[in-house]
Amino acid sequence: MLVASLSVAALVVVLLCSVVRPFRWPEAVFAVPAAAVVVAIGAIPPEDAWEEAERLGPVIGFLAAVLVLAKLCDDEGLFHACGTWMARWAHRRPRRLLGSVFALASAITAVLSLDATVVLLTPVVFATAARMGVEAKPHVYAGVHLSNTASLLLPVSNLTNLLAFTASGLTFTRFALLMLLPWLAAIAVEYVVFRRFFAADLAAPAVGRDRAEPPEVPLFALLTVAGTLAGFAVASAVGVDPAWAAAAGAAVMAVRALARRDTTPLAIVRAASLPFLAFVLALGIVVRAVVDNGLGDALGRVVPDGVSLLSLLGIAALAAVLANLINNLPAVLALVPLAAPSGPGAVLAVLLGVNIGPNLAYAGSLATLLWRRIAHHHGHEVEVKEFTLLGLITVPAAILASTLALWVSLRVVGT
Repeated sequence: MLVASLSVAALVVVLLCSVVRPFRWPEAVFAVPAAAVVVAIGAIPPEDAWEEAERLGPVIGFLAAVLVLAKLCDDEGLFHACGTWMARWAHRRPRRLLGSVFALASAITAVLSLDATVVLLTPVVFATAARMGVEAKPHVYAGVHLSNTASLLLPVSNLTNLLAFTASGLTFTRFALLMLLPWLAAIAVEYVVFRRFFAADLAAPAVGRDRAEPPEVPLFALLTVAGTLAGFAVASAVGVDPAWAAAAGAAVMAVRALARRDTTPLAIVRAASLPFLAFVLALGIVVRAVVDNGLGDALGRVVPDGVSLLSLLGIAALAAVLANLINNLPAVLALVPLAAPSGPGAVLAVLLGVNIGPNLAYAGSLATLLWRRIAHHHGHEVEVKEFTLLGLITVPAAILASTLALWVSLRVVGT
């Protein structure tokens, strides 16, 4: 009992510190010692901790490669071009700007992961809204919602997807085919709600100057991203870890940038966000300790069996609740092993909950917390009441629609 309590306490400390970030220290400063503590007290044997590290190793390597790829694409001007395209397409109409944000945020999240949307696209959206002279709130909120919701499509779109991908037993292509319909359904719900929720802001006329210069398309970056995405599918089909395709894409961009002296080796290492990678690894070990000391048994008694529509809805709802209680990364680590025996459909239902659910509360995902800090840096104060109300409207509807779509996909596409 004492070991279980200490394990839970370690997890609570790690999650609280990741939210508050005392002294602005990296999350790893608290997570790594917590992982060492749970091993030292016997909550998780050293061999199990090593096993967890080996399991998470490819995921962490993949995440590092995608972070580097996204940063180098930003350096090439890809996200600046996105902002210019949004302004041209919107042509001083806020509703069209919202549509362009939805399109770009969904595509960027799916291909370059939700971190790219939060970190790189959010400042572009702020700048575009300011240039057009429109209220930034609907468009910035759309970015953070889609960084979660639109991360359903590919195994590479979210760290939660990567953690569940291996357990699902699916190929890269099969995963994408099964999640395509749920992805579209969830985004459609979000768009309809946003149009109604922010109707007044979207109806206000633009007061800024509309510069319609054509965007300079960074062709090399676009081709590299397209080649990397194709590499994911090919690697999965031949049994090679997709991390190698991500590493190849990042290497191509890095070699070009270094040759042109557009970056430095130190900048590339920083782009990989090593402290965050250490945090993910340490968090996995702490969560494993909590799961092995009682949480797994407790969740095992409430996780629905099978892949009927009601079972899928129950799994997705449970995952959403757990994500908002303990963050979506611990939630997926705890639930995927319990859902896996019911088949790939149950694992994908977990992802619906842990990816859409965080739109309800700040602590639901690290991406949302990071977005809040970026919004504050741009002078935009996020209102808790408004953020939560928007989440209460979108999250249940999006989970219901996407789960129904998943149920249909499982019967049409198959596993």
